[in-house]
Amino acid sequence: MPFEENDGRGKDRPVLVVAREAAGTLLAVQLSSKRHDHDREWVPIGVGPWDREGRESWVDLDRVLRLHERGMRREACALDLPRFTLVANRLRERYGWR
Repeated sequence: MPFEENDGRGKDRPVLVVAREAAGTLLAVQLSSKRHDHDREWVPIGVGPWDREGRESWVDLDRVLRLHERGMRREACALDLPRFTLVANRLRERYGWR
């Protein structure tokens, strides 16, 4: 998803799409390679093909983004089921989703 840095530079923010809404929008959470070991709002998902440098990744539960599919610039890969289930369960717990 496109976003701007504080200095005006634009870049793509990696996200994990977690749901598609009836209106056609997508719900997503931010991915980061910055360590968040002791932060309960971040879920570690390990290493995967979504990061070309092989860095460990974390998912931010604190901020759910609503996106339009047209706003997505590229697709990296799909998260395997065990890790996706971990993130989905934590989001259900955090927001009371069913």
